This record gives sequence, C-alpha cells and structure tokens, in this order.
Amino acid sequence: MPAKSKAQQKAAGAALSAKRGDTKVSDLQGASKDMYDSMSEDELEDFANGERQGKPEHADKDG
Repeated sequence: MPAKSKAQQKAAGAALSAKRGDTKVSDLQGASKDMYDSMSEDELEDFANGERQGKPEHADKDG
C-alpha cells in the first residue's frame, strides 16, 4: 500500500533506513518511530516507494 502523502513517505523512508542499519533508531521520532516498531522492512519499502509528485504534504486525518 503506497503512502497517501509526502510526510508519510518521508517517515517510512526514515524508518526503513533505521531498519537497514543506515541510521540510528534513537534518531527516529514520531511517526517514523511508530512505523519502525510496527512495520516490516518490506512494508516500509512499499510505503516509501512511489511517486511523490501530486501527493499532498500531509494526509487528511479522516483517512
């Protein structure tokens, strides 16, 4: 499932980087830390990949 906003993609990318050991888990905060804890590397990759053009900066809170 691809991200619905640029912010979600950025958070997933940060969490993916930590899962792969490229960045420190202690550097994560907010949504990226939650994603790191609750999603697999494959799920994060799916979420982070995709076109950013045309996506809103933030997703609607309604879903």
